[in-house]
Amino acid sequence: MAFGSGPSQKVRGQEAWRATLTPDGPATLHLNHSENAVELEAWGPGASWAARHAPELCGETDDDSGFQPAHRALASARHRHPGLRMPRSLGVFEALVPTVIGQKVPTDAAHHSYRSLVMALGTPAPGSFPMRVPPAAEVLARTPYWTFHRFGIERRRAEVIIRAARSAKRLEETASMDLASARSRLEAFAGVGPWTAAKVAQVALGDADAVPIGDYHLPHMVGFAFDGTSRSTDERMLELLEPYRGHRARVIRLLMLEGVSAPRFGPRMTLRDITGS
Repeated sequence: MAFGSGPSQKVRGQEAWRATLTPDGPATLHLNHSENAVELEAWGPGASWAARHAPELCGETDDDSGFQPAHRALASARHRHPGLRMPRSLGVFEALVPTVIGQKVPTDAAHHSYRSLVMALGTPAPGSFPMRVPPAAEVLARTPYWTFHRFGIERRRAEVIIRAARSAKRLEETASMDLASARSRLEAFAGVGPWTAAKVAQVALGDADAVPIGDYHLPHMVGFAFDGTSRSTDERMLELLEPYRGHRARVIRLLMLEGVSAPRFGPRMTLRDITGS
């Protein structure tokens, strides 16, 4: 299972807790990976929906047939991480918000901003868990952009989130579309480019081929893994990943699990001052 940790998700060993807003209301889902099975419990008005779609969240519908890693580093990574699956959360707007927050800012800053937003505007998770359900689209749609300044989010990103919240229904419809059409609709939203659409597609739609073009570190990671170079480009990254078309996001996930990282030197991305933005 692939989860991050934060106010809405917790991971401990083989267990994971997820607080989410389903079409039926808020829910808390507890997953316990034991041997070859995943045991689950769910609480809240959306418990039945969350339990029904838990197999997709665990990657049950992912198909890795045809994925044959030829590169030694990649084959080694797959050997060390057998059974890797691409999960599908089906929460498109829920995935979009932290992704927009992560646009062109350091990862730590993005995590802090999202956590602050969820703690302030989210709701307590069902059950006896110290977790928060991410804020509903209706809440964010009526939140003025200057409120987001409290969370370290300037006007531009705030307005992308607000506009998306006002069209959340159209966003959620992408979960029932084919991946190409879903990506096209995502990128039609103002402020949602290829990087954001790919990130959302990976998480919410289980897109095993989505490549975030324009990422700050990703081309260097892929270039280092395949070419041994410390610096690369989006163009070269796509060339290296082309033999794995259909599974390019799977390749990236495996490299990340392996902790592959190109040597870093030179100036790092700086923190942004949003005062007055």
